[in-house]
Amino acid sequence: MKTTIFGSGYVGLVTGACLAEVGNDVMVMDVDASKIEQLKKGEIPIHEPDLDRLVSKNLAAGRLSFTTDPKKAVEHGLFQYIAVGTPSDEDGSADLQHVLAVAQTIGEYMPDYRVVVDKSTVPVGTADKVRSMIKEVLKSRGAQIEFDVVSNPEFLKEGAAIDDFMKPDRIVIGTDNPRTTELLRVIYSPFNRHHDRLIAMDIRSAELTKYAANAMLATKISFMNELANLAERLGADIEQVRTGIGSDKRIGYSFVYPGCGYGGSCFPKDVSALERTAEEVGYDATLLRSVQGVNAQQKQVLMHKIENHFRGTLKGRTIAIWGLAFKPNTDDMREAPSRALIEALWRAGAKVHAFDPVANKEALRIYGERDDLYLAESPEAALQDADALALVTEWRIFQSPNFDEVKELLREPVIFDGRNIYDPEFLTNKGFCYYGIGRGITMTDSDADDVNAAQPRYAYGAL
Repeated sequence: MKTTIFGSGYVGLVTGACLAEVGNDVMVMDVDASKIEQLKKGEIPIHEPDLDRLVSKNLAAGRLSFTTDPKKAVEHGLFQYIAVGTPSDEDGSADLQHVLAVAQTIGEYMPDYRVVVDKSTVPVGTADKVRSMIKEVLKSRGAQIEFDVVSNPEFLKEGAAIDDFMKPDRIVIGTDNPRTTELLRVIYSPFNRHHDRLIAMDIRSAELTKYAANAMLATKISFMNELANLAERLGADIEQVRTGIGSDKRIGYSFVYPGCGYGGSCFPKDVSALERTAEEVGYDATLLRSVQGVNAQQKQVLMHKIENHFRGTLKGRTIAIWGLAFKPNTDDMREAPSRALIEALWRAGAKVHAFDPVANKEALRIYGERDDLYLAESPEAALQDADALALVTEWRIFQSPNFDEVKELLREPVIFDGRNIYDPEFLTNKGFCYYGIGRGITMTDSDADDVNAAQPRYAYGAL
């Protein structure tokens, strides 16, 4: 089926490559000419496992093409996917200017019936705005052309997007016309063969489903981080608590890992946008506001621990950071906890030695060349002449380092584990001073009745 994708970003590129992989004739349109030229050569501007292979393969097969010509793009596909960015506006709401610009373009060049698919994450009511924009443009053309608008939110995890698209948990379709439901059922049939994953609903419910999913996951993360901070003050170990509550099938083990905060292009933006949507209809979404507030505080936890360890004196110190991307298997540093830590260290007068398997280039793009930032070519190089190590992103390469070498390279054997991937007792026995997230205070017998007076037997105490 002939399909057009507006937007060659993360969602658009993955969607286009996967639809082409199953035999569709896909054209991806973007206004960024340099990016399109890069894509025509099979060069991928983002890091996503297996995406480069799919793009190159389908380019060579002629099933995937790229263009900057909007007229050509609109004329190409029966399906017109809108997969452009919806960044947060100053008030936290989703900025729809790019979405509506695409709707205007579709209205200008649409020759006959089209199915307009909102793939971007958009607030409830966006489909109505897209429909109104297209109708307005068609009216100005004096054209009477039928079209349908569909909400088809994406549920792609960065770092696992290809698998998520090819083997989806669910395919949500929001329509007001049974015909478009069946058309979408056809294009998604290759991804729906094992059992029926397609969930049809009304358009507004589909739009809300995407925000609700991300807000729920962000809430679980912030709740666990809240519990982790409480566990530290109560002398409990959040990792044992996590195991205890995760065994309850109603809770489960997904997204109950405490850490130094969430980031990325989705959770922060979408929770803010949903909170703003609530405000617009006169509802005070206190839980959503708290989720964001807890996360903002959690991004400062590692810095607080580092400051306390060095007694507030960081000027002239060097901190090694392992992990810059907001999560493993991506180079995305948008809203990443690493950025909050790096910038706080700089404000305190410290230098940063950082390493990430794929995000070093992105860090250089964001921060440029600086005397107080060294982007190392290996984990070990980042440790050289550093006063301590802060683990921020749980890449596999960091899971089992040679701790004897780590201890030898660091000026002081201090580790701040922002993802709780290391064993505190093991590292303590190796002579490290270890700080985790919510790992509790191990109290002496004499202080067992007084949490506030407790002295840590191990160095993974409170903030």
